[in-house]
Amino acid sequence: MIRREGDRMVVSGALTLASVAAVLREGSAVIGQGVRTVDLGEVGELDSSALALLLAWLREAKQQNRGLSFSNLPQGLTTIARLYGVADLLPASSAPAHR
Repeated sequence: MIRREGDRMVVSGALTLASVAAVLREGSAVIGQGVRTVDLGEVGELDSSALALLLAWLREAKQQNRGLSFSNLPQGLTTIARLYGVADLLPASSAPAHR
């Protein structure tokens, strides 16, 4: 579900209520090791719990005085963020995708 590539964390698979707690723990550990960008280009199925996950990671990074941005946000996730009025809270990375 999560792999680290330098200062980038790549998230893959489903981000749904059934999986998000485990992904939160795994990702939090990697963020604590200095990840600066979360790449969501390999995420498949998602629901609103994915948005809660990203906001939790942002909060965690901020508590550690670290910057964190997101790349390759799935359209469904950006739609949910806009509907909830929090799209501006998700900093987008301008870094090119590594595929």
